[in-house]
Amino acid sequence: MDNNSNTAAYTLHVAMAALVGASLVAVSAYYMHRKTLSQLLDFAKSIEQNQIHNHDHSSSALTEEDEDDVEVSVRRQQFLKRSATAVDKVRKKKQGGQGQGGGQYKNIESFRRFSASLPDVTTATEREGGGGDERRNGPVVVESVPAGLPRLETLPEGRAVNRTSSVRPIHLIRPASPKSVAGSDDEEDEDEQSLTTDGNLDSSVSYNLVCEAGPNHVPANNANGGQVLISAPTMMRTKSISADLHGVQPDPIAADIMRKEPEHETFVQLKIAPYGDYPLPWRPLIRLCSASFYELGCSLLHHSTFADCRFELSANPGWGEVPGPDEVEAYLVLQECLGLRESYVFREHVAPWEKEVTSQSNGTKPSQNPFHSSPEKIQKSDHFFQMEDGVVQVYTNKDSKEKLFPVADATTFFTDLHHILRVIAAGNMRTLCHHRLVLLEQKFNLHLMLNADREFLAQKTAPHRDFYNVRKVDTHVHHSACMNQKHLLRFIKSKLVKEPDEVVIFRDGTYLTLKEVFESLDLTGYDLNVDLLDVHADKSTFHRFDKFNLKYNPCGQSRLREIFLKQDNLIQGRFLAELTKQVFSDLEASKYQMAEYRISIYGRKQSEWDQLASWIVNNDLHSANVVWLIQIPRLYNVYKEMGIATSFQNMLDNIFLPLFEVTVDPDSHPQLHLFLQQVVGMDLVDDESKPERRPTKHMPTPTQWTNIFNPAFTYYAYYCYANLYTLNKLRESKGMSTIKFRPHAGEAGDVDHLAATFLTAHNISHGINLRKSPVLQYLYYLAQIGLAMSPLSNNSLFLDYHRNPFPLFFQRGLNVSLSTDDPIQIHLTKEPLVEEYSIAASVWKLSSCDLCEIARNSVLQSGFAHGLKSHWIGHEYFRRGPDGNDIHKTNVPRIRLEFRHMIWKEEMQQVYLGDAKIPEEMDT
Repeated sequence: MDNNSNTAAYTLHVAMAALVGASLVAVSAYYMHRKTLSQLLDFAKSIEQNQIHNHDHSSSALTEEDEDDVEVSVRRQQFLKRSATAVDKVRKKKQGGQGQGGGQYKNIESFRRFSASLPDVTTATEREGGGGDERRNGPVVVESVPAGLPRLETLPEGRAVNRTSSVRPIHLIRPASPKSVAGSDDEEDEDEQSLTTDGNLDSSVSYNLVCEAGPNHVPANNANGGQVLISAPTMMRTKSISADLHGVQPDPIAADIMRKEPEHETFVQLKIAPYGDYPLPWRPLIRLCSASFYELGCSLLHHSTFADCRFELSANPGWGEVPGPDEVEAYLVLQECLGLRESYVFREHVAPWEKEVTSQSNGTKPSQNPFHSSPEKIQKSDHFFQMEDGVVQVYTNKDSKEKLFPVADATTFFTDLHHILRVIAAGNMRTLCHHRLVLLEQKFNLHLMLNADREFLAQKTAPHRDFYNVRKVDTHVHHSACMNQKHLLRFIKSKLVKEPDEVVIFRDGTYLTLKEVFESLDLTGYDLNVDLLDVHADKSTFHRFDKFNLKYNPCGQSRLREIFLKQDNLIQGRFLAELTKQVFSDLEASKYQMAEYRISIYGRKQSEWDQLASWIVNNDLHSANVVWLIQIPRLYNVYKEMGIATSFQNMLDNIFLPLFEVTVDPDSHPQLHLFLQQVVGMDLVDDESKPERRPTKHMPTPTQWTNIFNPAFTYYAYYCYANLYTLNKLRESKGMSTIKFRPHAGEAGDVDHLAATFLTAHNISHGINLRKSPVLQYLYYLAQIGLAMSPLSNNSLFLDYHRNPFPLFFQRGLNVSLSTDDPIQIHLTKEPLVEEYSIAASVWKLSSCDLCEIARNSVLQSGFAHGLKSHWIGHEYFRRGPDGNDIHKTNVPRIRLEFRHMIWKEEMQQVYLGDAKIPEEMDT
């Protein structure tokens, strides 16, 4: 009993001691705080008095620079006074119907919360009240302002201030689409606070708000009976509560908004220029007013009366920022890199839109089957061609010695490639390009802050169109994996039931029927399921390209792959042709989905081209929704070990000589001639993660390459590019279709691959390794090279989905599209492309406008004919910027493309130092 009482008493004593100690600490901290503040205020007052004293003594001996400062100060005061008067007029109009004593905006002090122990530090135009003496703790001047913040200017003591206006507290707008999930108020406050303190934003940048009026202002009566202009976006300020893409709440005035044309949407621009770019007399005013002016502009934009005003603080004329000497040197290097690309890439002499005359109804009718129609006959020409050092050279005839279509030799190419590699490794180049890319990203976020609502309203006014019925192209998908696993399973079961006695394979000296093949595997049709089929990529394939390729074997059996997924087998690819037609039917049923299927030419023998063409033509594998690309696996080392090839030259001969033969004389390979009309590109495929030696300018020629090692990617890329360049020149001269170079690059391995494709390729597949090289990423942005990205495929092989750079590339303005790559291994639904879009939209919170912009990019990157593109995305699609957009076909608001084009032009002018030649039409 005594022990319990002693313990309780001890606990009570300890608690009392802690309470007394805490009280003493709190009291002492309070008085120390008050004392520190008093000292600061006295110090600030003394500094102000000294400045006034010094100003009075030196007013008689002002230099020219001082006079400029005085003039700027006077203009600053006049500017602030006019701004305050304008805001005061707006506030009086809003308070007109509320009486004399109790308007909610009568006293701005009601919106503020002050600590009792802190001084009230305000600017001259920040509070309402009487004269300049009505301050709580006297005037406060803070001269020591942290870097990056506008200086806080106050008037000297004794001067009266007219405090007849007030400015409401301004909050930044969340950089989110109106269709994204809306968080709580607390989350919004945290986002706003993080935006204002974001370290990624350059503190030396001043933001200049421009609000351009459009015809979307509706007259309305104010409280005093007068008419004011109310902008459409302010009439429909709702917040999405649901998580779907169309979660905007209904508004009774929405019907009026829906009547206007979407092309007439207003576009709020946020002009950005470094502080150092402004002329010297403007800099003190900009330093003081840049932040406050931006807040004032946002406040005035919030009021309907000022929605049709235009505010510009920018005093910097000309083309943009003024770079320093180091930046000028870097920009000259970037110009050289872009010039090198233009010297290599094949461009059609006559653009497709100039060759074809497209009527308004073109594309609405089903296209004719090119395999059954009789095309215009192309006569045999007298051209003579021969392979020289791995590149086919074309001459007018056998007696001619002059090359018709010269192309850069291997030594020149590898020299230029090494120059690009030196550029992307330079520290100053990496710093500059990283800075520009971050700035591009921030500009897009600011664009969303100001224009997301307008973009959404523009989409709502476009009749009929939405994401589901805009054209979208699967720009990277392999033909042997174009179906999903459930589709393949149903097809195999149906063949087991309908054609069990079909002889399908010759194995181990015996011809086997389909039923016997499954009996040898101890399987029946009833046993088969998706899990047993085992063609879906899983955790075991990550960073294991060999296991990923093995997934092409149904049930782990290569014989089943040969029967169902090969065209050069005992049944001449009949099963694969039937399966392909079923996939074509699914695409045609969806109507708005297209695909570019990649099919392989291995280079083992020249007859491969005729076999492939006969399979395509004889099985009538044609669809208006499909075009073909040829993929070349980089497997020289395998063929060398098998004894099929003696040198790399053999592989090049087997791939390119038949193409030149059919171009010179179409009758020599009639089916191949028909098939090539449907071929739009050539691809290079294989595992990029394999280690390889970097080529030099003294590399052996293909004839000399007789070792068992596989050449590097850049070696393959050059010889494919050079032969394709000469072939395209010859085909164009004869009025034939051309074949563009569109390889896999940047999925793994070194950035050398991306440097080589920067010089040679029209578009590439993947490109995720651009995240490792800011210089290459910036060059790809400036050149607008298409990237067919497959985030789900990358997630199975090389890069987790949440680390994929696709959303970053999209924000920065790179030319990106979404593709499926291998639906049989990756996707689960009947529409793999829509599945790719839906997952990207869910994970990265892409809006409907974002998805439609990506879909439009996919059509532009594709190799479909000009007439089809005109019907799908607009008759002027080939024009750059908003003039090439038709929102009634693409569902992409004019605002979005106007922003993209404006920013790209500014970057080009920046790189070319104000002397960029911007073509009105896209590159071919």
